[in-house]
Amino acid sequence: MTPPVVIIGTGLAGYNLARELRKFDALTPVLMITADDGRSYSKPMLSTGFAKQKDAEGLCMAEPGAMAEQLNVEVRTHTRITGIDPGHKRLWIGEEAVPYRDLVLALGAQTISVPVEGDASDLIFPINDLEDYARLRAAADGKQRVLILGAGLIGCEFANDMRLGGFEVDVVAPCEQIMPTLLHPAAAQAVQSGLQGIGIRFHLGPVLTRLQRQGHGVRAQLSDGQVIACDLVVSAVGLRPRTDLAAAAGLQTGRGICVDRFLRTSHANIHALGDCAEVDGINLLYVMPLMSGVRALAQTLTGTPTAVSYGPMPITVKTPACPVVVSPPPNGQIGTWQAEGEGNDVKALCHAADGQLIGYALTGSTVMERLMLNRQLPPVMA
Repeated sequence: MTPPVVIIGTGLAGYNLARELRKFDALTPVLMITADDGRSYSKPMLSTGFAKQKDAEGLCMAEPGAMAEQLNVEVRTHTRITGIDPGHKRLWIGEEAVPYRDLVLALGAQTISVPVEGDASDLIFPINDLEDYARLRAAADGKQRVLILGAGLIGCEFANDMRLGGFEVDVVAPCEQIMPTLLHPAAAQAVQSGLQGIGIRFHLGPVLTRLQRQGHGVRAQLSDGQVIACDLVVSAVGLRPRTDLAAAAGLQTGRGICVDRFLRTSHANIHALGDCAEVDGINLLYVMPLMSGVRALAQTLTGTPTAVSYGPMPITVKTPACPVVVSPPPNGQIGTWQAEGEGNDVKALCHAADGQLIGYALTGSTVMERLMLNRQLPPVMA
């Protein structure tokens, strides 16, 4: 019997790869293994659930049994891989050896945790998957005040979403502006003003040092002496690609699991895809590069080796209080920024020394210019 293609992970990367594989190959056995419950959902939608009044069930698109039938695959849920044996093309689940023809690591990224003193650390909720979201919804039921750690893309999205869901929202982050690694300062100020306009309070600079229960709520102590009363805390301080399993198997890792343009790791017949993969030195935790990888890898695994390429990859930030689309300069390229506009409507363009547009940040009504600007951008990875 032919060993299966084994995909570890049933997130956007895993399920979309299985779906794309079936376009080219209906018969090769495919085994999908996940540590969670295997429900199909769109991870970007996690930061829209409160505004839409949707619980975890409302965000679920399909149960694992339905996905197994739809894709003609086997799905094993709540199952943890304990090791990979690349030399014998097998992996281990406890004492069980599972052979593979090809192995795809679609492990995603894990939340970064921050140490906080006090007796209420159990009221800090990182949100990285549907099960995390379900825990947050349960904890938030009947509550009014939420403190969000982190003012990056995810922190700002959750702040906007939970405010629209009726919560009082405070955001704490040790930075001078929101989305500091993503937005030009003028664009960041426009978005922050838009969020403040719907009642979100920002505390930029300090960090949370202590979280203490007080009455029916929580007392959050910041490093600058501020005290914020809240009911629960959402942690959105960042994500780190999951690399431990790959590193333990001897695969090369850096920021992510190192792969070439064909998404091959340093071991034959093992590939990595999505948020966990560092593709030719680039690790992008967004949907567009993930889907580019899905399409290329499906062809490679079905006999047509195909290198992944990334065209312009603009990022849409889900902050309806002030819409944002941003395309950061690729590979850390240095350019000159120019910003114009006022209020919520800011356009910041980055040009290389030769005049080539290499990046932009659009807020408010200027997001309508994104399609025209995308045509001027170079590919992120040709």
